[in-house]
Amino acid sequence: MSKLLIHSSHGREDPERATLPFIVGKNAAIAGQEAVVMLTVEGVRLATEGGAEGVRQEGLPPLQEVIREFVENGGQVWACQSCTQPRGITEEQLIEGARIAAAMQAVEFLSRDAASLTF
Repeated sequence: MSKLLIHSSHGREDPERATLPFIVGKNAAIAGQEAVVMLTVEGVRLATEGGAEGVRQEGLPPLQEVIREFVENGGQVWACQSCTQPRGITEEQLIEGARIAAAMQAVEFLSRDAASLTF
């Protein structure tokens, strides 16, 4: 199985860049790839309950819907531990299919022949 790690540091401040990683990830998951969206900086807020609510770029589906479809198709959402801590985000606040992940987990995933994209 192919692996894809998609990095995004964008949240509500840039709906287009926040949505595109999940569209790509959803398509990768549908195609049978192991797909992970790694959220950093303000992007980690999208992994929280209600964090993607109301985020929408004209011409694209609502982000909350895209994230749900990504997870339903086997995609994983990783919220950077070094970014969630200063924002007070805990595992209990995360949406289904999301977890807090340390940098080492991303490094290990990439070392197992995962391709990577950044938005």
